[in-house]
Amino acid sequence: MTRADLSRGSHPGDQASAAAATGLDRLADLAARLVGAPWAQVALVKGDVHEVVGSAGAPPGLPPRRCERPQETLCRLVAAEERPLVVEDAGTDPRAAGLPAVEAGVVRCYLGVPVVTDGRTTAVLCAYGPEPRRWEGHQVAALQHLAASAAAELDLERIAGDVERSRLRVALAVDAAGVGSFDWDLLTGALEWDARLLEVFGVTREEFGGTIEAFNALVHPDDLDRVSAAVARSIETRGEYEAEYRVQRPGGAVRWVQARGRTLSDSGGRAVRLIGAAYDTTEVHEGEARVARVLESMSAAFYSLDRSFRFTYVNAEAERLLGRPRSELLGGVLWDLFPASLDGPFEHHYRAALATGQPCAFEAHYPPPLDGWYEVRAWPVPDGLSVYFLEITERRRAQERADAAAARLRLLACTTEELTEVLDARTAVARLAALVVPALADWSVVTLVGEDGPATLRDVGWAHRDPDRVRTVERYAARRSRAMRQTSPLLRALASGEAQAVPEGAVEVLGASVDDPQARQLIAELGPEACCVLPLTSHGRTLGALSLFWGPGRSAPGEDDVATAREVASRAGAALENARLYEQQRELAEELQRSLLTAPPEPDHLEVAVRYLPAAAAAQVGGDWYDAFLQPDGSTVVVIGDVVGHDTAAAAAMGQLRGLLRGIAYTTGAGPAEVLQRLDAAIPGLMVSTTATAAVLRLERGPRERDAGTVALRWSSAGHPPPLVLHPDGGVQVLEADEPDLLLGFEALAERQEGVEVVERGSTVLLYSDGLVERRGRSLDAGLDRLRHLLAELGHLPLQQLCDALLERLVCTRPDDDVAVVAVRLHLQDRPRPREAGPVVLPGRG
Repeated sequence: MTRADLSRGSHPGDQASAAAATGLDRLADLAARLVGAPWAQVALVKGDVHEVVGSAGAPPGLPPRRCERPQETLCRLVAAEERPLVVEDAGTDPRAAGLPAVEAGVVRCYLGVPVVTDGRTTAVLCAYGPEPRRWEGHQVAALQHLAASAAAELDLERIAGDVERSRLRVALAVDAAGVGSFDWDLLTGALEWDARLLEVFGVTREEFGGTIEAFNALVHPDDLDRVSAAVARSIETRGEYEAEYRVQRPGGAVRWVQARGRTLSDSGGRAVRLIGAAYDTTEVHEGEARVARVLESMSAAFYSLDRSFRFTYVNAEAERLLGRPRSELLGGVLWDLFPASLDGPFEHHYRAALATGQPCAFEAHYPPPLDGWYEVRAWPVPDGLSVYFLEITERRRAQERADAAAARLRLLACTTEELTEVLDARTAVARLAALVVPALADWSVVTLVGEDGPATLRDVGWAHRDPDRVRTVERYAARRSRAMRQTSPLLRALASGEAQAVPEGAVEVLGASVDDPQARQLIAELGPEACCVLPLTSHGRTLGALSLFWGPGRSAPGEDDVATAREVASRAGAALENARLYEQQRELAEELQRSLLTAPPEPDHLEVAVRYLPAAAAAQVGGDWYDAFLQPDGSTVVVIGDVVGHDTAAAAAMGQLRGLLRGIAYTTGAGPAEVLQRLDAAIPGLMVSTTATAAVLRLERGPRERDAGTVALRWSSAGHPPPLVLHPDGGVQVLEADEPDLLLGFEALAERQEGVEVVERGSTVLLYSDGLVERRGRSLDAGLDRLRHLLAELGHLPLQQLCDALLERLVCTRPDDDVAVVAVRLHLQDRPRPREAGPVVLPGRG
């Protein structure tokens, strides 16, 4: 260290301290991730001071990094009781009552463990968050394991501080007191010391005497021979003199002295003088002794390497982890003693640290004989590298277990999402094979039971982690299904409803369970070491099976993997049962609906086309209806309606309203407005508990209309989307009142509006339910505009094709709502009825 360094206030320990601080921050971040908490910290708790020395995030409202009132933090409880503190809801826990961070709502859950160094708690490692939560036992254990790493980091920081303080004291002493000098006249024997050197040895000039014998008398007896030999060698070679030795002062005190000098010779080559300097190094030795004691007692392994990567120091923990005694390690080259560290992260990081002078930290695995994971920190020092390392194999395993648990949860969530995304059983469960590979197995096959039971099996899905072998799995599944014996794991699982496991020798077991030679050859090519067949069951019914296979390069599945596979199979079984029930319910609802929707009449030159499209979701049918019939005077009435609700109850209400409306219209011969008024009055009187929209349109063809080649459209709407008229010139007209009428079922005596529009022959009238134009994220007006434009664009098509084209353009393959459509084309009467309109259809004529 130079005077310039001292004047700037810098010291070499800054890099070590920075490395330690970074390590504590990384530990806090790892702690937060391991236990799933948003924040974590390492805090020193000393007397009346709480100081955060490592953290992973921090919310506003907490005490600063240095707090003079530790009694206001939960960490003081951990330090006082020297055991873990688990707080799942700080708002109700009396131990947390009155703490500022709790009252402010910043901290609601807390998990802290003591960090023990030299047998006492000096710090706390904790994780916390803003919401109450449950802490599991494995999370407490993970935090306790990390506390050992935190203790090692704090030990290193203290060691670095001790070393740097000792070196600083020595540098200041040399700079302030200077270095003593000596001059020994080899011809006269006179030995001269300056005042500073006399002070170092603790003698006065008179006490010293100025001879080599007086010097020898002050040197420690155990060091005298070594020092004398160094002096003699310098005189003999006319070269350098260097020695470090102990001095026994007259009062008994022992000091360490470092001396350097050189022998001078005359012109004839005779040694005539030995001159040099010496200074007190006692503080350095005492600091190194303290460091050595700490290094020997610390829980982390520590060793020093020179610039040739030779071991110069090894503490007891390093001996244990490296598996070799110090006598074998000291002086040995790292790469020779541990050749597996070559060409890997150890060599890369060590050489980079020496080359750049920058500390490094990394995690690496060392193969047998050490066979473990290590967290390593190395920082350059003037004579090489100082290395701290901690075995973290158990911590890595804990992290791997946590990652595996998270992956299993993700798999279950993904399974649920995939199985519920579609309601077709084959599509839903066939995806299962790809979902579980490679997370749970190397390859898999999904099998469904047919309507005739296990006698009709269908393999609906298969997957392999190697895409090039998927085809082989498919061929094996196809061959085995035709030649399985009753002893096969698949048939046993389907018959018993219980999982069937083959923990080893799966090739032989599966080969013996089929009578097909090609199937045996294919299973030999796939080479599974183990397999497990899990039945897909629900409510006591076995609906299929999930077969999982593991190759020899993968360890046998653990209990957690098997439990996850069982849960996947259970969810798949439930999905199959739901799909089966959905199909039954949908078929029932559609059959009910279609039975109520009769074919329309088509009198004279009127062509009527109807369409009904049920909703895609289970039982989401029943609300929409259409109708077309003749009144006694020959007028044609067309109706479109939509009962509020989407279930079988709505279908039943729809049937009642449809029957009432056509009965009222037929028996009274009334116009659309009167028909709706009478229906409104009948709803409460007949205790029909429902509300609905409806539009009624009557096509009137009196003598005047026949002569003019027109048709009068008389219409009324009860809150229903307006009918549209496509005129022969291509214009589209909307039949709607200025103020819409109420829905049916709201007010029994409500007045109904009625409109009349005379249109030319060749026009097309379109009635529809809201399912044709309403979409999520789009307004009804936007849907009506699109329908008008499409009607104008496609109106030239034959009527049946027009209806199909409108549905194709406006309705997706899986509609959210029912769709009902009635279209009427008024063909010209001065010519025969068009062939594409089909025959005339009248009541009683078919």
